[in-house]
Amino acid sequence: MRIGKKGNLMEWYGDWEDEDPEHRHVSHLFGLHPGRQISPLTTPERAVAAGKTLEMRGDGGTGWSKAWKINFWARLLDGNHAYKMYRELFSTSTLPNLFDTHPPFQIDGNLGSIAGVGEMLLHSQYGEIYLLPALPEKWKKGSVKGFRARGGYKVDMNWKDGNLSHAVIYASQEGECTIRTSAPVSVEKENYHTVKEGNYYITRMRTVPDGYYSIVLK
Repeated sequence: MRIGKKGNLMEWYGDWEDEDPEHRHVSHLFGLHPGRQISPLTTPERAVAAGKTLEMRGDGGTGWSKAWKINFWARLLDGNHAYKMYRELFSTSTLPNLFDTHPPFQIDGNLGSIAGVGEMLLHSQYGEIYLLPALPEKWKKGSVKGFRARGGYKVDMNWKDGNLSHAVIYASQEGECTIRTSAPVSVEKENYHTVKEGNYYITRMRTVPDGYYSIVLK
């Protein structure tokens, strides 16, 4: 992966001008989603280049392309842009029967939008669970149940005024669970350790099979 003269992530081995600069395909961002080679947390320069690529391609395209862009923007931690693409998908690229409009049914457009909502609310890459990583400003309060996270975890969450208010993490095995949040949290009735890393708080705790752990905002 290389960064081109315009600051974008290069699609080809040569840094050529695009014949169709707003084309709907953005396959070269596979490392951003569903891959894990690009992230604002681990590879900030590549993440900026991925965002530049999306800006150059624009928010257009068919339904399935917009669904991919929901996921891309969520992985870039831009919940408001992900939400914009979510609205675009449903307002301009979805039929009354909820089929994606390309050609009229393309499974990426339908299931990709649901995956995008998941990416806006929870990330579980890099051995950690990031709660509400790309929450849009429009979703000021809400709740979800039964989200699955890597490592054998299940997550329930509530948020209010744009901030996490309460979460429960259910563990299926013994291990160390690492949680990333944008505000400090505590784990009720459990031993845990929290450190601040930049704008984030990293909380670690030991888990046991069939254990559940209640997390509240400090």
